[in-house]
Amino acid sequence: MTEHFDHIIVGAGLSGIGAAVHLGRRLPERSYVVLESRHTLGGTWDLFRYPGVRSDSDMYTLGYRFKPWTGRKAIADGADIRAYIEEAATENGVLDHIRYNSKVVRAEWSSADERWTVSIEHTDTGETSQLTCDFLMSTSGYYRYDEGFTPDFAGLSDFEGQIVHPQHWPQDLDFAGKRVVVIGSGATAVTLIPNLAKVAAHVTMLQRSPTYIISQPTTDPIAEQLIKRLPSRYASKAVRGRYLAISIGFYEFCRRRPNEARLLLRKLLERQLPDDVDFDTHFKPKYDPWDQRLCLVPSGDLFKALRKHTVDIVTDHIDTFTETGIRLQSGKEIDADIVVTATGLNLHVFGGVQLAVDGEDVDLPSTMAYKGMMLSGIPNFVFVIGYTNASWTLKADLVCEYTVRLLKHMKKSGKTVMVPRRNPDVGEEPFLDFAANYVLRTVDKFPKQGSEAPWKLKMNFFVDRVNLRSGSIHDDVLEFSGPVS
Repeated sequence: MTEHFDHIIVGAGLSGIGAAVHLGRRLPERSYVVLESRHTLGGTWDLFRYPGVRSDSDMYTLGYRFKPWTGRKAIADGADIRAYIEEAATENGVLDHIRYNSKVVRAEWSSADERWTVSIEHTDTGETSQLTCDFLMSTSGYYRYDEGFTPDFAGLSDFEGQIVHPQHWPQDLDFAGKRVVVIGSGATAVTLIPNLAKVAAHVTMLQRSPTYIISQPTTDPIAEQLIKRLPSRYASKAVRGRYLAISIGFYEFCRRRPNEARLLLRKLLERQLPDDVDFDTHFKPKYDPWDQRLCLVPSGDLFKALRKHTVDIVTDHIDTFTETGIRLQSGKEIDADIVVTATGLNLHVFGGVQLAVDGEDVDLPSTMAYKGMMLSGIPNFVFVIGYTNASWTLKADLVCEYTVRLLKHMKKSGKTVMVPRRNPDVGEEPFLDFAANYVLRTVDKFPKQGSEAPWKLKMNFFVDRVNLRSGSIHDDVLEFSGPVS
């Protein structure tokens, strides 16, 4: 007989562990299992092992609401975040519910049975199995774990040095005393470069175009004092609220007054650069602030490396790789022993799981996202995709809280099935309205969002907090039914 659970959670990363804690605490009578394709928990924070890997969001908002971050670092290392996730799982009894090496490849809903049948490939043995559940939750994010993105560079096979993608960083890579070129200008590149520069002979940051970069202290004396002096309950709320106000307020300022935001970001950055680094060439993007995510530099470490001249920055296009390095379109050549392609990520909707309803495969681009957490026409299914302009976990916690409210409402009303029904008059918009290249390459494979609520995504925690935490479950979109006779 196929094993059955009330809930199946797909993914044991930051979102999946959080979802399990919410269900376990608030619906302890319901059974659940967490299916993780890898051999351990942590998701992104276990996968990425390149030097200096860290959050690009403050931990006071990236941490769970139910487990306030108490570490000293506001910007935490990847290992610290992974340990925090495991601690949350251990404290709340989640570890016994996780099944590793269990990759979900297909999930099919049966209206006749009012349940999902989930097909699993066991990555350690190659065997397959199935589980069933009443309610399915995808917390696998949207990064593709098995491959990063590397452009088709000319002459790549001619290079006699080592080429490394940060997503697959060799733990035995020796870059001490080596000439390293890091291709890219995003969060991964600006994290890697100052850390490599500590032991490399020299590091070159090679970018095609500039990115907005802002410096933030690694530690926060104000937060430390609040945590030290106030009772823990009030301290966590005060610190979290302060960071929410600053980060979301700055985002809204950037979107509403882009010219003023450009000038402010320039003023903050220019004073940290050495005289021989031209701001307009290397740090003046063509797009407005927050058209793409701002890159965070903890304690200005990248700028310190530029001032020490252990790092230099080159803004140009690659013509071809050579045996000894890279030749640029300007004719300049950069010698390298190691080239790091910090050129981006590939996206994978719901971890590549194929959804089906009553025997028909779901075409995700034909669906529309309801409240940024469900899909039109897909019964008893919830997903977590966090904010692009704030900490991922802020949205994850809200989705989980709403899901618990929804399940309690269904139990009280005697209903067993819920499904959002799409209004054909609502216009379609891209699910991720974000100009990053990794999004633009894949956004056509995502569901759509709508032109009006509740189909319109609000990248605003304060709006979502009202709607998802305390807003009415009932509307003219969410349809309830069951049980079947």
